Amino acid sequence: MSKQTEFLNTFAQAVSALALYPDGHKSREGAIDKVYGKMVDLAAEDDVPNFSFIGQDVVYSSIPIREMRGWDWAAKLSDAGIQRLEWNKRVSREETEGFLDELLDRLSLRPSDSRTARQEVERNIKYGEIGFKSGEKVEDGEVLTATLDFTLHEEAETVRWLHDELSSGRDLPIIEAESVVRALSVAMHGDQQMLLPLLSLKEFDQYTTTHCLNVSVLTMGLAEWLGLGAKDVRAFGVAGLMHDLGKVKIPTEVLNKKGKLDDNERAIMNAHPAEGARIILSTHDDLDLAAVVAYEHHIMIDGGGYPSLRYRRDCHQGSKLVHVCDVYDALRTNRPYRDAWPMEKVLGYMQEKAGTEFDKEVVEGFIHMMKVWEPRVAQVAEHEPLPS
Repeated sequence: MSKQTEFLNTFAQAVSALALYPDGHKSREGAIDKVYGKMVDLAAEDDVPNFSFIGQDVVYSSIPIREMRGWDWAAKLSDAGIQRLEWNKRVSREETEGFLDELLDRLSLRPSDSRTARQEVERNIKYGEIGFKSGEKVEDGEVLTATLDFTLHEEAETVRWLHDELSSGRDLPIIEAESVVRALSVAMHGDQQMLLPLLSLKEFDQYTTTHCLNVSVLTMGLAEWLGLGAKDVRAFGVAGLMHDLGKVKIPTEVLNKKGKLDDNERAIMNAHPAEGARIILSTHDDLDLAAVVAYEHHIMIDGGGYPSLRYRRDCHQGSKLVHVCDVYDALRTNRPYRDAWPMEKVLGYMQEKAGTEFDKEVVEGFIHMMKVWEPRVAQVAEHEPLPS
């Protein structure tokens, strides 16, 4: 068992103990001592140990702790407004006790008349919601939450690693992919109003990574705009992130070619939807939606596009959403053979193709969304903090 896992288990046990025993009780004091000891141990190895709690996932620094997936306390902490927890080497036992007391209050695990009055703000333990920035002013007795400059760097690094794993013939790391989508969802709702954080392309050989992240963000935003439930929004976000997985099988010289593709190269390129569906289905049986979207995201409403269907049929709703978001991001990005289109031109093109290339209801919803949320569309570099 890793030190991180030991800390989390000790931490959960301590919260339960503090909910049961009053101040000064031997069991309460022992539980606090154990948590504090684990915190000191971790701080001896890492200057600022930090955990993120995203959905069912626990992430230490930028690495998911696989054995803690589904840990009940991850959701409890997130719901209590603690999606991030970090501390430094100067942390004290008194601060540790104050943090645990604050958590009990947030979780309402004890009656209000037995709550401990906290005498000082914990300054060496920081905790809060990912994407939120604490205010400059800290009132007496108010907890100092984590000041987190949320960037898309770790998400981009994870997607690059995921593509490298697939290129090397390894299985699809689904936990990491789902963690990226959860982190994107948190970033989108970070300041209590919708934000669409779109990653700027620095070098064209990073296009696939940038594009997958942007399509996932846009797809989740569109799914919410159209009134879909949280479960569908997240599932469509995963499908958007994975829609181009088949491109890991395309030779780099074809994928990044600056000139026009010849017939053979075009055939290789057009095979990526089927290849992506094959990759997903070969590793995870429960990802049929992502596999269907990977296969269908280049099929047009009028039957055009690729792969060609022997019998014309309607595509899945997720495919229709991802297709719209895929085309939007592609046209808004500089490519070796053309400059990026301005938003107005892209939306005009999409309106023109409503009912032929794109599902009419979906694309009109997307156009309306982008016009209303235009002030909340943030084009950011990979290491640049998202706007608050």
